[in-house]
Amino acid sequence: MTTLFSKAWDEVLKPLIKRPNKFQVAALCYRKTDGGKEVLLVTSRGTGRWILPKGWPMQGKTAAESAREEAWEEAGVTAKSVGETPLGSFDYIKDRDEGLPTPCDTQVYPVEVADVTDDFPEAGERERRWLPVEEAAQLVEEEGLKDLLRRF
Repeated sequence: MTTLFSKAWDEVLKPLIKRPNKFQVAALCYRKTDGGKEVLLVTSRGTGRWILPKGWPMQGKTAAESAREEAWEEAGVTAKSVGETPLGSFDYIKDRDEGLPTPCDTQVYPVEVADVTDDFPEAGERERRWLPVEEAAQLVEEEGLKDLLRRF
């Protein structure tokens, strides 16, 4: 009987009450060096883990434009160019101050970096680090993001 209840829960009830994933955009900020591409990671404000600059889509902006804005606000990046097509996406669980953890589907846009400044909106709240792609893939926690970085 427990197996039947468990199966009914997993296959019928749980999908009915599951909230859909929230949509976010991320900026894969990169530069070309003699040694290959490097990517820019920032720390999250809450946990201090290494992530890409990311956030919620902004009203009146495309997803790519929102990613460009996140790169500026969270990392001080001025973009040389931003790809309009996402490189891919990854899922993660966002811990929120106001309650339940929120599952997020995050589309990642390539942002070629023209310049980086130390004076940007979240300068005192985050660390930044340029890394070779493979090293960045080892630092991030989300498996989907690791895979995306390794394919970049």
